[in-house]
Amino acid sequence: MDFKSKLAILADAAKYDASCASGGGNRKNRPGGLGDAKGSGICHSYTPDGRCISLLKILLTNSCIYDCSYCINRVSSSVKRAKFTVDEIVSLTMNFYRRNYIEGLFLSSGVIKSSDETMEEMVDVARKLRVEQNFNGYIHLKAVAGCSRELIEKAGLYADRLSANIELPTQQDLNQLAPAKKHLDIEKSMSQIKFKILETKDHYKTRLRKFTPTKIKFAPAGQSTQMIVGATPSSDRQILDTSNQLYRKFGLRRVYYSAFSPIPDSDPKLPLKSPPLIREHRLYQADWLMRFYGFNAQELTTTQEQNLNLKSDPKLAWALRNRNLFPVDVNLAPREVLLRVPGFGIKNVERIIELRRFKKIKLEHLAKMHVPMGRAKYFVITADQNLALKRVDSLGLEFLVADEPEQLQLFEGVSARTGQL
Repeated sequence: MDFKSKLAILADAAKYDASCASGGGNRKNRPGGLGDAKGSGICHSYTPDGRCISLLKILLTNSCIYDCSYCINRVSSSVKRAKFTVDEIVSLTMNFYRRNYIEGLFLSSGVIKSSDETMEEMVDVARKLRVEQNFNGYIHLKAVAGCSRELIEKAGLYADRLSANIELPTQQDLNQLAPAKKHLDIEKSMSQIKFKILETKDHYKTRLRKFTPTKIKFAPAGQSTQMIVGATPSSDRQILDTSNQLYRKFGLRRVYYSAFSPIPDSDPKLPLKSPPLIREHRLYQADWLMRFYGFNAQELTTTQEQNLNLKSDPKLAWALRNRNLFPVDVNLAPREVLLRVPGFGIKNVERIIELRRFKKIKLEHLAKMHVPMGRAKYFVITADQNLALKRVDSLGLEFLVADEPEQLQLFEGVSARTGQL
């Protein structure tokens, strides 16, 4: 098979892996080197206007020994197969970078013969780029679950970020669609990555205290994972519970949610159509609230309604269910309470706290901060008269504060229009 055909097959096959955003990579160029991951604007995501930040995103191979029902590259699939050599990927990356087509590499793979053999080839790609080509751009490697600790440790020395994909929310889901895979194996890889990151951080701090800093860091942009949404009946509550546990146990930078996409000749157990894209968007919003706004997974859904409300963002839906906690006095409330006001983002909460040291905050001040007043005014007390407060207990409030159309391709889970939740 010629090189161009391989590239077409393996670049297309890589599109199903969404966990390729960096965020936090700070590898600097060295004298005589090529590329720089620091300040290069690599987001590895889709911008609100649909552009894709440049990243060479490919598979080493789409051949795989596993037969995961939801995967287009499963062993029983009839798709065309291809495999790059290590040198082909290195050459492709360097040529694309020199032509300014890309800013880094995201490399994943099907499992060829064993986890170790697959991971060894991927590590060799990163090693050759760093050592032989002196490449200092961004590299993200997929950590193949079940591979040896030694290979994980080697991978993290060359890669900026590693990702071990959890695949599905529960082990029961995996038993149904991917019985050869175990959450324990995936979490073992996550644990090894976390331990090595912490170990090298402590070592780096110790070296700094001795005034002998080392340049070696392990996966400086951390680790991430991906979860497929909608392939099984698992609820949003189960998905968020799993995400919350992964954040707490393994210190992940991100959990990526990927809406299930029907594939040719699929297993009859799989749904015939994708879940609505808005569901994926709501999960990103809920994830953002858990990580930065102080919410926990149990608050964002209810025992009766275990899926997120598709008509309202999760913070607004929570506020409507907990109207007894409102209105909030913006001149007195602590930061953690202000963060729960619909429409108040993190930056505006900081501005409010700073401004109220010098003056009493009124509605006009919030408007000047570009707070979405059509939503926030029903939930706050200000220094002036707020007539909207009369509707805080109104049965029709949810219609008055209904979401306006949003651009759903924004990965960070915030409004594409205001950036406020």
